[in-house]
Amino acid sequence: ENANRSFNIGTVRQDGDTLTVVAGQTLQGVPDIGLLLLTSYDGRPVYVRDVADVVVDAEPVDARVWQVMPAGEEGEDAAGGETVRVPAVSIAIAKRAGANAVTIAHEVRARLAELEGEVVPDGIHVEITRDYGETANEKVNELLTHLVLATVVIVLLIVLAVGWREAAVLFVVVPTTILLTLFASWLLGYTINRVSLFALIFSIGILVDDAIVVVENIARHWAMRDGRPRLQSAVEAVREVGNPTVIATLTIVAALLPMMFVSGLMGPYMSPIPANASAAMVFSFFVAVIVTPWLMIHLRRHHDDGTAAAGGGHGHHDGVGPVGRFYLKVARPLVRGRARSALFLAIVAGLTLASMVLIYTRDVTVKLLPFDDKSELQVVIDLPEGASLEDTERVLLAATDVALTIPEVVDAQVFAGTSMPFNFNGLVRHYFLRQSPELGDIQVNLLPRGERDRASHDVALDLRTRLADLAVPEGTVVRVVEVPPGPPVLSTLLAEIYGPDADTRRETARQVREVFQDVPFIVDVDDSFGRPADRLRFAIDQDNLEFLGVEQQAVYDTLAALMGGVSVGYSHRGEGRDPIEIAVRLPLDRLQVNEWLLATPVPSATGIVELGEVVEVTREPSSYPIFRRNGRFAEMVMGELAGAYEAPIYGMLAVEDALAERGLDIEVRLHGQPAYASSPILLWDGEWEITYVTFRDMGAAFAVAILAIYLLVVGQFSSFKLPLVILSPVPLTLVGIFAGHWLLGAPFTATSMIGFIALAGIVVRNSILLVDFIRHRRSADVPLRAVLLEAGAIRITPILLTAAAAMVGAAFILVDPIFQGLAISLLFGLASSTLLTVLVIPAIYVLLRDDHRPLEEPPAPADAEQPG
Repeated sequence: ENANRSFNIGTVRQDGDTLTVVAGQTLQGVPDIGLLLLTSYDGRPVYVRDVADVVVDAEPVDARVWQVMPAGEEGEDAAGGETVRVPAVSIAIAKRAGANAVTIAHEVRARLAELEGEVVPDGIHVEITRDYGETANEKVNELLTHLVLATVVIVLLIVLAVGWREAAVLFVVVPTTILLTLFASWLLGYTINRVSLFALIFSIGILVDDAIVVVENIARHWAMRDGRPRLQSAVEAVREVGNPTVIATLTIVAALLPMMFVSGLMGPYMSPIPANASAAMVFSFFVAVIVTPWLMIHLRRHHDDGTAAAGGGHGHHDGVGPVGRFYLKVARPLVRGRARSALFLAIVAGLTLASMVLIYTRDVTVKLLPFDDKSELQVVIDLPEGASLEDTERVLLAATDVALTIPEVVDAQVFAGTSMPFNFNGLVRHYFLRQSPELGDIQVNLLPRGERDRASHDVALDLRTRLADLAVPEGTVVRVVEVPPGPPVLSTLLAEIYGPDADTRRETARQVREVFQDVPFIVDVDDSFGRPADRLRFAIDQDNLEFLGVEQQAVYDTLAALMGGVSVGYSHRGEGRDPIEIAVRLPLDRLQVNEWLLATPVPSATGIVELGEVVEVTREPSSYPIFRRNGRFAEMVMGELAGAYEAPIYGMLAVEDALAERGLDIEVRLHGQPAYASSPILLWDGEWEITYVTFRDMGAAFAVAILAIYLLVVGQFSSFKLPLVILSPVPLTLVGIFAGHWLLGAPFTATSMIGFIALAGIVVRNSILLVDFIRHRRSADVPLRAVLLEAGAIRITPILLTAAAAMVGAAFILVDPIFQGLAISLLFGLASSTLLTVLVIPAIYVLLRDDHRPLEEPPAPADAEQPG
């Protein structure tokens, strides 16, 4: 170090000048280092070059990265499945919070194009293996297309059901409301992303509800031809549905808003849905009662003497139309007597309970979120501790060759001894800590979604099956990791083992791991402690140390220099921008414990002492890693699920049954870390923890929503019993929801739950429209059953139109793997509840409030009677 020093020691005045004085010099290259004097022997100087080779070389290789692709030109596969691999370096670029990923991706590509041929020399190929900006852009463009198509289909629906002028009004209302919703989303700090766009598509189906109700009622009033001025008819039509529309809008908002307070990682992930949908409903109400009547009047300028005319040929003089007349044929037999009504209600209740049995029989499974269709997979391979980098590399390349036999796989990047650039999932799973020779990753890149028939999850299942036959050293763990559809976790199925001491915890964990491996649909099983490799211990012989006069620190310094090398400074070459480290270390081919190494001299007061004289080398097992969670000692058993059941709850139940069959005395907890463990305790974590918290909070949100809706309806109708009648159709949504999931083979997910909660508000809105009309039409002159039929016949058209609009919006979400559950809940739940609501509520009225007056042919609705 002293031979490589250069520093200022002061200034002198000489010949009239002030000169800086510098002492020493720096080493500029290999010759300078080689000529450094170490000592003298028999009167001759001994230089560095006499005892060591001085070379400029790279750091010792402790990791390797390869780009592997099928052999052949322009992606054509070569015969025999041959592959080509070239050394590679991966660079990951992350965006700042709030930045546009699409813009950044485009700018990075443009900058790379500028660097080629200048900074990037010829012969170096730059390839982008993962571009989340591009995939985000594709998804956003796809969702925007769905947004436009949903709007157009809803408008066409209104054209066919009501008229082209009414549809034109909605064609103006929908974009206006969406733009207002986007403005509110910007104020709330949300960005345009996949979840927020799905919220808009979901909102389209319900934001037109208010406008449809107002438009349909204005058109119905104008179709009466009762001589009223058009403006008066429009005002009375809006007034007729005004109060129930206000309450109906508030009920939907009350159903959605509590979901914003879901805790855990799923809360922020799903919050744009209730936020955007609630804003859309509020804005849609004001647009419906202000803009819609104004547009309707201005689009109907042609009139006779200023009086209302028929609604574009779609009005009917009986005020009910063909849909209403069909309803009368179906509903009349059900309300003829209390016995029939009771029987019908019993059948509906039985259907509801039967649909819930599908969960118990596992015909409909439960999962937090289904796997998305991504363009990448990851294979994580852990060899036994102590394995060499070369062994790890061989296993990784063999696994890569297997992956490249799958038609959907384009190429792969192999990372031996280090981790691939980690994503959010890798951050949670601590993949960035994977820096050891026995660890390796494979990034598997798939064809774009439009160019392959199978989803990435199906490819992952295929890859896992093929890798099961891979020849690997005993104790190797091979895991196929998919990009999680929602919040990432350490492992899908994670058992935390607590106990009084380390031996008890590890023994219990081994037993739990054996159970994991025996369950057919639990795969990629691993634990947190593994099987420690052996290690060498250099123990100091204190007697010889004292007898030979060797300092203990000298032994340690010698061992450190031999085993790990020691840095002795830097060589400042050129301008000194990139100094080169000067290190003393053994070459890799000499780095082994043998007689030669033990003959290394150690500084001593008595002369030359060999290292082997003062140390004793023994082989011993390494210590186990120590894990703590929140300060408490724990061992972990991890696994993934694939096959018949992919939700953690089914793996948990299978493991608990197997533990009971084996007679293992292990306490099992579903939630809450134990404060003290005097005996073995198994705590389920991983995806189960997020599932538990999410569904618990959503259940609480549903309870709050029902209570808020009840209070709103109580305030509207000044009754504590009538709101129960209005809320009665809410369970009817379960008939369609579970049946829909069963028919499509889809799991009931968190998004399905969101759909169920949202349906509570939508279904109650239909009930309010029906019950409000019944209350205003009831009189002593008209039998109750006639009023019920009249209310259903008149209100069924707007009810069906609003339900159809919501179902159209949901239909465009159906193709998305993650939000499919939301679409199924809305589609099938709305279908079942809408069709049953217009029959169940009259049946409840007959059962509870029947006036026992016989049902006669219902008179024409009062609103439809001709004047005079």
